[in-house]
Amino acid sequence: MPDKTVETPFPLIDADPHAGRVIRYMRPSDYATWAGMTAAFPGLLYAWDKWEPSGHKLKGALRLGGVFGFVGGFLMAYQRSSLRFWGWTENKREQEKDFEELSDRAKRGLPLYGHSDQPEWVQGVAYRNSVFSALKFSAFPMINLVQHQHHGTDEAKYKPTEESS
Repeated sequence: MPDKTVETPFPLIDADPHAGRVIRYMRPSDYATWAGMTAAFPGLLYAWDKWEPSGHKLKGALRLGGVFGFVGGFLMAYQRSSLRFWGWTENKREQEKDFEELSDRAKRGLPLYGHSDQPEWVQGVAYRNSVFSALKFSAFPMINLVQHQHHGTDEAKYKPTEESS
């Protein structure tokens, strides 16, 4: 089955980036979004209780709200970072970081996207299940935790050439 190609306003970096890369490439604005949502959820619960008093202690609800805000904030930050990998939002910083990281791996003779002990068919299934999965976080939060070679990019651009050696 051929990979789906999507026209994007910015260059594609990786169609199915590993979760570790998505988190490493997060920008300070992603962390600010995460922190803001972590604080906003219990803050809104507290404000709601002040406006419409429930008469109950809020300690447990605020803790649970903090957990929901933390998880929701992480998923929002993860999705924002994924959108840059896919080329859906501005990604100049990520392009440079990706080229530097993968060119270095190619020079050292390492596999560009890591090594996996999984059989090829399992890697293919993992790719098909997780590609563009950050768009479905509201229904089923799933991130790519499998190293595989299905990324939708030309790996030749990372290989050292004779002039650069």
